Amino acid sequence: MKKRNWLTEKSKKQNQLGQLAATWMLIQTLFLATPGLANQPKPTLSYSQLLEKLDRGEIQKIEVDPTSELARVTLKNQGKNELPLNVVLFNQNPELINKIRSSEVDFEVKPTLDNASALGLLTNLVLIGILLGGLVMIIRKSAQASSQAFNFGKSRARFQMAAKTGVKFDDVAGVEEAKEELQEVVTFLKEPERFTTLGAKIPRGVLLVGPPGTGKTLLAKAISGEAEVPFFSISGSEFVEMFVGVGASRVRDLFKKAKENAPCLVFIDEIDAVGRQRGAGIGGGNDEREQTLNQLLTEMDGFEGNTGIIIIAATNRPDVLDKALLRPGRFDRQVIVDYPDCQGRLGILEVHSQNKILDAEVSLEAIARRTPGFTGADLANLLNEAAIFTARRRKEAITNLEINDAIDRVIAGMEGVPLLDSKAKRLIAYHEVGHAIVGSLMEGHDPVEKVTLIPRGQARGLTWFTPDEEQGLITRSQLLARIAGLLGGRAAEDVVFGHEEVTTGAGNDLERVTSIARQMVTKYGMSELGQLALEEDDNQVFLGNGLMNRSSDYSQEIAAKIDVTVREIAEKSYKIAKNIIRDNRSLIDDLVDLLIEKETIEGEEFRIIVNRNKEEKIEVNLQDKLVKV
Repeated sequence: MKKRNWLTEKSKKQNQLGQLAATWMLIQTLFLATPGLANQPKPTLSYSQLLEKLDRGEIQKIEVDPTSELARVTLKNQGKNELPLNVVLFNQNPELINKIRSSEVDFEVKPTLDNASALGLLTNLVLIGILLGGLVMIIRKSAQASSQAFNFGKSRARFQMAAKTGVKFDDVAGVEEAKEELQEVVTFLKEPERFTTLGAKIPRGVLLVGPPGTGKTLLAKAISGEAEVPFFSISGSEFVEMFVGVGASRVRDLFKKAKENAPCLVFIDEIDAVGRQRGAGIGGGNDEREQTLNQLLTEMDGFEGNTGIIIIAATNRPDVLDKALLRPGRFDRQVIVDYPDCQGRLGILEVHSQNKILDAEVSLEAIARRTPGFTGADLANLLNEAAIFTARRRKEAITNLEINDAIDRVIAGMEGVPLLDSKAKRLIAYHEVGHAIVGSLMEGHDPVEKVTLIPRGQARGLTWFTPDEEQGLITRSQLLARIAGLLGGRAAEDVVFGHEEVTTGAGNDLERVTSIARQMVTKYGMSELGQLALEEDDNQVFLGNGLMNRSSDYSQEIAAKIDVTVREIAEKSYKIAKNIIRDNRSLIDDLVDLLIEKETIEGEEFRIIVNRNKEEKIEVNLQDKLVKV
């Protein structure tokens, strides 16, 4: 069978070659024969007529072309402007030659040039050129593929002999503590003798840890710009490939180049892509990634020292990094790049507002106070959105209106179409005013920033609270006030419309209430169960905590008590919220009418109305007491 198949394939190949050869011969024939046929003149006189005219003596001159087998005949009575007549001849014409000689007619033989051979040679040369060009392209591609195979294990780090990032420490705001820590690294690179003379060792690595958007990559660029030393930058994901050994080879090549240019700075962004814990995950880990990590550990602090090379790495997930990577001698320092405080946010706004045209009424301090929890990236996005709103509205400067709209856009999403005045709109208004009233009248709750009925994102209405100051620690009373404020919307629906008319609008509120209450019981020890941490943070499966190994740290009896305590906290807070709604029903009705009319009530206006109502209540109570006396 195999022999037959081989013979069949061989015959197929021969047939294909034969077809190609036949095709080429046909093309050659067309190229060569067509010009000859096109140039061949049409006969205007037959051979017999030529003999008759010779006999009658009417011919003056005959020119014979043996190449094209034609005779051009000039008659005696033919005009000067008329062309000779053409006659097709035979291969042998003895009778014609004898008659021409006997009739004493001018006779001449003029063969034309034959270009067929030249065209055939040119066509063959073109074919040979095409074949040679294709062969050269194939050789070049194979050479490129082989060179890529040799370069596959080389590092893909971007290298700058003199760092030209264009970023200095003055361009980085909001992380003053981190800048002070990293200033020493710059001094190490610029003037290492100041430390080596005292016996101090240059740190091997610095790990920047912080949430996304806080400026870790920007800090690394600033270190490079300040130090003015050779700078290598690479992402952790660029080490790992599907081929075995490529990641470790790239690590070796990176440190080889760094040693050749020491002292230098190597920046590895998102190091958690290659530095995760080894041996983690279900069914084992990624061997290729682990080998890459092993090579990185060896290069940082192994048998051979790396003098003058400082590694700067950034991650927002330090909990997944391998412990060997974090020990002294590798990453000697961990610099926390956290959310900026109010002064930090003010500095960030000053940096990003340098190329923006702001109205004189815009206060950066007010914006900084209104944006707790914003990162540097969030603040940059806020000013950019405000600039976009300003350009869209064809204004010359950014005003407070654009700033407010930008804050709303960043926090809650894109603005939707306002609802029409209907039962649904009035119900949403009571829900949002319920949040605002309960939050304003509960001690320890954050002040109201804005109440609006304008839809944003998935929300049909929104109530925002903004803290007056930075909150590091939160008390039990503050947590209970937050729970009551979250339940204010559902309480307003229940009191005003009845239990049968409550809506699904409180779904997200109830999720947050359950989360806060459960943390109070299981993590913070703020319940009758005692000062115990009954639950830890959820550990990821890939950290070696298998799905089958996870178990609770308490008994079923304690679990039942936890559920009961969480429910009691929520029920008590809900009763408090309903009482506040009942006691301020007239105020709530007035606020709902105002909110439906204006669709948005700012926090300052809301607080003025609430305080005025408090003063009126106090006066009424005093008058009642005086009347009783």
